[in-house]
Amino acid sequence: MAMKSKVLIVGGTGYLGKRLVKASLAQGHETYVLHREEIGVDIEKVQMLLSFKQQGAHLVIGSFNDHQSLVKVVKLVDVVICAISGVHIRSHQILLQLKLVDAIKEVGNVKRFLPSEFGTDPARMENAMEPGRVTFEDKMVVRRAIEEAGIPFTYISANCFAGYFLGGLCQPGFILPSREQVRLLGDGNQKAIYVDEDDIATYSIKTIDDPRTLNKTVYIRPPQNILSQREVVQIWEKLIGKELLKSSISEQEFLAIMKDQDYAEQVGLTHYYHVCYEGCLANFEIGDGAEEASKLYPEVKYTTVEEYMTRYL
Repeated sequence: MAMKSKVLIVGGTGYLGKRLVKASLAQGHETYVLHREEIGVDIEKVQMLLSFKQQGAHLVIGSFNDHQSLVKVVKLVDVVICAISGVHIRSHQILLQLKLVDAIKEVGNVKRFLPSEFGTDPARMENAMEPGRVTFEDKMVVRRAIEEAGIPFTYISANCFAGYFLGGLCQPGFILPSREQVRLLGDGNQKAIYVDEDDIATYSIKTIDDPRTLNKTVYIRPPQNILSQREVVQIWEKLIGKELLKSSISEQEFLAIMKDQDYAEQVGLTHYYHVCYEGCLANFEIGDGAEEASKLYPEVKYTTVEEYMTRYL
């Protein structure tokens, strides 16, 4: 059996990062987690790092502000996965990855780089609205740098994080489902794709030693999880045994409300607009030069939308 790659995870204490660390260890990879020296008194972060160490991960110190520290760490591994935040309501740091690209390029031994993508495929969003398009533009800047440097890559397009979308019944600003009412975006019939965050991590780690995913985009589209907002609401209604009171917000109303929000909120709402009013995640076929994760890895038993939603009962 081929040796499993050694993996470095950057952003390993974040929302998706901690799941990637867990999945990498679970799949038998020697796993390194990068952290800054100056954590201050962020006790949650320190405790998480120590728990990774107890599970067998190596903690390594490095900083985006110190090129040599990145080079030193990258030399230890075969695969680099970056999960730093690209969500404006948390922090948007996508372009920091250019420093990681420089280190990977200098070292020259990395067999695969998975940059921080994990959402909508930015290559399909050239017509995205302002200000939300910045997310896609920044990700494309990083992609171009990777490709120009000749670094082997896999781009993961994981669509909607279940926690953000299913938790709020696809309503922006909500992450717990109401038992009383719901507001449909438009007619609520545009399809989107919802993926359990643990499954995103599992599929992502599966790709790193797979020749079929080399220099390709991998879309995570679990067939049972390609649903409209209306269908998500119906699943919730079935689970709670009660029909919700429904109202609707038109495209025009949504855009008008969006204009009154601050910049970070507007960025997020633009993404909801493209997903829920335009159906940007599910309105295309996966072509040549790309793969679909649930087809590549049928052995992964993914969490269905209904299974995911039972946690809110």
